Amino acid sequence: MTDFTRTRALFDLPEGVVYLDGNSLGPLPKGVAERVARTVREEWGAMLIRGWNDAEWIGLPEKVGNRIAKLIGAPKGTVTVGDSTSVNLFKVLTAALSVAGTRCVVLSDNGNFPNDLYVAQEAVRALGMGYELKVVAPEAVEGVIDDTVAVLMLTEVDYRTGRLHDMKALTAKAHKAGAITIWDLCHSAGALPIDLHGADADFAVGCGYKYLNGGPGAPAFVYCKAEWTERAAPALAGWMGHAEPFAFDLRYLPGDGISRMRVGTPPILSMAALDAALDVWDGVDMNSVRARSLELSECFIREVEGRCPRLELASPREAARRGSQVSFRFKHGFETMQALIAAGVIGDFRAPDIMRFGFTPLYLGLDDVLAAVDRLEDVMKRRLWEEPVYAVRAKVT
Repeated sequence: MTDFTRTRALFDLPEGVVYLDGNSLGPLPKGVAERVARTVREEWGAMLIRGWNDAEWIGLPEKVGNRIAKLIGAPKGTVTVGDSTSVNLFKVLTAALSVAGTRCVVLSDNGNFPNDLYVAQEAVRALGMGYELKVVAPEAVEGVIDDTVAVLMLTEVDYRTGRLHDMKALTAKAHKAGAITIWDLCHSAGALPIDLHGADADFAVGCGYKYLNGGPGAPAFVYCKAEWTERAAPALAGWMGHAEPFAFDLRYLPGDGISRMRVGTPPILSMAALDAALDVWDGVDMNSVRARSLELSECFIREVEGRCPRLELASPREAARRGSQVSFRFKHGFETMQALIAAGVIGDFRAPDIMRFGFTPLYLGLDDVLAAVDRLEDVMKRRLWEEPVYAVRAKVT
């Protein structure tokens, strides 16, 4: 069992705020500020360039990758950290296509995060060779996996509704049809139990700044199944993925194993922040996290539907079919969310009408859920969405 009172004490949370947006940006773990300050002062400041060896900066991508591997059911040595989710997705998509034979279809769904579709659109265009992106409705994916599909590229948890794909079943269907699988874990890593090895997934990517709490712009992670690491050839290479980066050979020779998925110089300060943030997961059981997450979200749904009838549930009603977030639809969702944030409950909005709420048991309890619904009910009863101040749209919603 996980002691969530202990984990809550590990976070620096603003007084009076109920934070339901960890699915967008995790809050600050208390140990991060000190770790980054120490990295700046004692390593960068005192060691200068020697930090790459003396502070072992050069090994951070694999060290942090192995820590994340434990949270996503991946064997040691199959995960590395660096670059952004977008860059990592480009790498694994082109790598997957490099081992997929003569097939040309990349299959995804229209519930996928648009960024992933952008990356895929431009990757198939850049590669040429007859590759094409096929996008269908989420519920239609299983039925259209056939022998034309080279790669099945899906996000496990829908960013808008929290709908959860069955990774194991869809991976098995893809493999039976001879396709390679890529899973985006941005909304599931740190939110629910994941077993990449057990599901036999081929590739996966995910970010470090949501449920992993690594901070804004935290480096992303990439997973490659061991059988592909010596064969996959991503169409993006850099010196950190070279077998001997400091030989300065003008010809590219990919490194062994997961190291070939590295490209650029690792961002040491943000990597140190992510490494420190992962300390909060020490001793945490993901099955306990999942059980408490569902308890919190079920309570939230029940209370909101009972007290705020204008709001329409957008997430799957069946708990097992959701990730760790709950979404409601409302015509005035943007304005309502701004009013709610002003009242001290932070969620977020996704166009055209989705209000999103994330439930992270590491720092949230039932008292927070009930307090959030109290304030939401007040916003709805007083029709605060009609206040002009809440209609002003900033660049980030």
